[in-house]
Amino acid sequence: MEIEDLLAAENVLADFRASSKKQTIQALSRKLADGLGLDPRTVFESLLERERLGSTGVGKGVAIPHARIEGLDRIVGLFARLASPIDFDSVDDQPVDIVFMLLAPVDAGADHLKALARISRLLRDENTLNKLRVTADAGALYAMLAQPTSNAA
Repeated sequence: MEIEDLLAAENVLADFRASSKKQTIQALSRKLADGLGLDPRTVFESLLERERLGSTGVGKGVAIPHARIEGLDRIVGLFARLASPIDFDSVDDQPVDIVFMLLAPVDAGADHLKALARISRLLRDENTLNKLRVTADAGALYAMLAQPTSNAA
């Protein structure tokens, strides 16, 4: 599974502005929901419910909020590079400036886990993270993220 299978170019945001974890999740979930014809409130609440189980701030300034959504027919993602780091209750207590949101169908099973693992592998790579942090153009960010596995991580 490649990032380009999960992520459309219009779902890559550079210099996204938000002041809190909740505001970030709400704004990004609204963007994804609107593009998919889903109820934004349902998506937001599903993401918050997952967040209550434990923060999706995975460390090194990265968060991967994710949820399973009723009525979704494929796994979809949204990438945002934040203009300013925010507190995300991350496992390493570091603020987050890279967010990759993932929504999956309720019955996605192993594919959801594979998608999370793929994103996690990509965003654990220090070189990739550094490049993502200094790139201000959404198109360039998408090009970096959509590289095949052999080149990206």
